[in-house]
Amino acid sequence: MVPITTAGRATPRADLVALILALLTALLVAAPVLSLLLIAWQPAGDVWPVLLAYVLQPAITDTALLVLGVGTLTLLIGAGTAFLMTSFNFPGRRVLLWLLPLPLAVPTYLVAYVYVDLFEPLGLIHRALTLALPSADALALLPALRSLPGAVLLLGLVLYPYVYLAAQALWQAQSAEASEAARVLGASRSTIFWRITLPMARPALAVGAALVALETLNDIGASEYLGVRTLTVAVFTTWLNRGSLAGAAQLALVLLCLVALLIAVERIARRKASVELPSEATRLKPRTTLPARRGWAALAICLLPPLLGFIVPVLYLLGTALRRAALSGIDPSLWRDALHTVTLAVIATGLALLLALIVMLAQRWRSDRASNIAASVAQLGYALPGTVLALGLLTPLLAFDNAVAAIAASMGNAAPGLLLIGSGGALVLAYVIRFLAVPTGLLRAGLEQIPRDYDDSVRAVGAGRLTALWRIDLPLLKPALLGAAIVVFVDCLKELPATLLLRPLNVETLATSIYQYASRGSFEDGAMAALIIVAASVPPVIWLTRFAERRS
Repeated sequence: MVPITTAGRATPRADLVALILALLTALLVAAPVLSLLLIAWQPAGDVWPVLLAYVLQPAITDTALLVLGVGTLTLLIGAGTAFLMTSFNFPGRRVLLWLLPLPLAVPTYLVAYVYVDLFEPLGLIHRALTLALPSADALALLPALRSLPGAVLLLGLVLYPYVYLAAQALWQAQSAEASEAARVLGASRSTIFWRITLPMARPALAVGAALVALETLNDIGASEYLGVRTLTVAVFTTWLNRGSLAGAAQLALVLLCLVALLIAVERIARRKASVELPSEATRLKPRTTLPARRGWAALAICLLPPLLGFIVPVLYLLGTALRRAALSGIDPSLWRDALHTVTLAVIATGLALLLALIVMLAQRWRSDRASNIAASVAQLGYALPGTVLALGLLTPLLAFDNAVAAIAASMGNAAPGLLLIGSGGALVLAYVIRFLAVPTGLLRAGLEQIPRDYDDSVRAVGAGRLTALWRIDLPLLKPALLGAAIVVFVDCLKELPATLLLRPLNVETLATSIYQYASRGSFEDGAMAALIIVAASVPPVIWLTRFAERRS
């Protein structure tokens, strides 16, 4: 009985420490929003007449149209390809299983830079057309990609896998019973699709569309480059170009209201169409083998999105990078920027994994209201666009640096300078807050696979929570931890808005380096950096594909 009593004393302490750290983590995630409210409360001076006259209405209109357009396009592409892949057998289907999610490996701003470079006057496509047409006629055939429709098309080609993966995971686990019963009652294939198949996928489609909308709102590189005046771009320019922190914060609150609206719509859509798959083994809906002509048509339909969203950009980047390297060698600054990028991403990934593990353990060990609230708040960072997150972090981080300097001065020591803002610590915290939802979600899924009987067995032999964590939970959570580390690391590599605003002076990452080259009209010089980001992003996308298949 003594060992059990000892463990009983140790367990509440471990639970309490985990809960306190989980609540502090939730406070860290909530801090940017609280700071944003305080900044927005301050007077914005004379900037609002300009914002009302020239900025706010076009920004809201362009943002709404961009989100609506990209959401509609990704639903059409993602749901259409997922339905074909899960319902039919046709040539090339096995290859497409890996190709269709790969556009997620290409950041939205890279696709914008590549296609504008391809279709601009005197670009590759224009030069190819001039071989058969006069230059003016060839120029008239080029699409206007620097426009709202161009932004909708290019962002849709990159973001559709969010919808595709969600719909595919649900449809490939769909039971055959409902559709067969409808067929026996005389329903046609189209009726079964519209009345059974599509409504069953509505929750998954809502989740995928919400993720697409959040990524669209977070984008700044592609939108700014393509001339679309979104709220995110407006926050960025109001802060940096107009020098109004309060005005930028007030615009950011408008953007957060739009984010809240999107989340509410997504939850309502899932609540009204929830689908619970049977836990016992069931006969899955079989795939139909298409005849030759229809099979090749299905192949063409499913191949087009990854061809335009992944293969063409990667081939262009590869060719441009090799040509630049052959002409002028590799810029030495590339390795410096890569070192900055990897260092920041590694630190942020390790910290995000640690905090996510603490939050999920607190919820598992205690499962009370406080731990559940902490877990819910910790996952809200992904809903914060990077520009808004950077704006909200600036004031508390500067306050911390100033407080440390004041304490050092009161003790007669030299001021240490800007510890967080000047060292990259601010950027690491931004990465952790924004991407904490990724390891939290994966670890939640991993912990759900570990029976609670294991915890009872450990306590029965007198071991404490930490012993169980080290000997049982962590070994079983290794796949989830590895996957989370890969995904967070690559997300940090690709993040542009927060990196632009919070990186220390004279420090460039791969993403900001590419942005600087594109802003100067020499994107080709950043092709090697872009290729490194894409190459690093492919393995986690493949891992996500395999993870989704195992979960389904």
